[in-house]
Amino acid sequence: MNDASRPRERSALTGFATNPLDRRGDQRDQPDAVARYRASPGTRHAIVAGETPILRRIGAEELTIWFDEAQADGVGKALDEVFLGIHPEGQACFGRLIERQLTEALRERDDLLVTDLRSVALKRLVSAEEVGPLGEAKAILDWHSRHRFCANCGGPALMVSGGWRRECAQCGALHFPRTDPVVIMLAVRGDKCLLARQARFAPKMYSCIAGFLEPGETLEDAVRRETWEEAGLRTGAVRYIASQPWPFPSSLMIGCIAEALNDDIVLDGTELEDGRWFSREEALSMIDGQHPDGLTCPQHIAIASTILKAWAIDGEEPTARA
Repeated sequence: MNDASRPRERSALTGFATNPLDRRGDQRDQPDAVARYRASPGTRHAIVAGETPILRRIGAEELTIWFDEAQADGVGKALDEVFLGIHPEGQACFGRLIERQLTEALRERDDLLVTDLRSVALKRLVSAEEVGPLGEAKAILDWHSRHRFCANCGGPALMVSGGWRRECAQCGALHFPRTDPVVIMLAVRGDKCLLARQARFAPKMYSCIAGFLEPGETLEDAVRRETWEEAGLRTGAVRYIASQPWPFPSSLMIGCIAEALNDDIVLDGTELEDGRWFSREEALSMIDGQHPDGLTCPQHIAIASTILKAWAIDGEEPTARA
């Protein structure tokens, strides 16, 4: 649970990172406790249809992710439900998965907004305190939808522990929600940084390079490998900056600044379509939306924005200051 007295970390500035729920992991393995939470007055539900969040309108302007029991039942029957935690106001909170096919009909309702999760965060459609729980719900419900059967024997895997584990009915194997670690890094050399783009990016947008952590790697070695593979840069010092839960579908982005040891860039044409060195002045102009060539960087919800600002604005470097 977030502590208001804790110093504000860079990680807390990223999208999906603010989550005020007390997850009560100590209660998950107590079916009676979870059942009491589920039946308690004021229980709240965050609803996802397939992979699409359903938001509830409050008046003409405000939106929320939370539905009470009757409101949730009016949206759709639960295929799965997971216990998300306890809200600071005391209500038990659950995530509910409903049929993907319901989305088109729900779009016609004036009391609802059906939209993708990225838009919810990017457009600030709900408060930051609701974006985190919605990302939590989407990520774990998506895992359940793809893990109905045991990877060990193929038998049916049943949801237990308030939705935080599946247990095989045949062999008893236990399966836990997965989070895939991804390193995302800004390679810097002197007063310049490497930014690159993939073909799927918005036109003229450049970002940090990234890649999945592989078995047997440290975070630092993963940064060095990905920087070499994608850009042909050898890397020295690596420094952690921030992390971000990224529910697309269920990654943890681990943001770093890396010391590039050479100037020549050799791009991996499969992963990247372009990339080059950007001066600190250029980076600042992109952050401010004032680049003379109209080039842009990722927006506020992405950890790439946090890393770039840490270097360009705050002066962070791969080696910690004495």
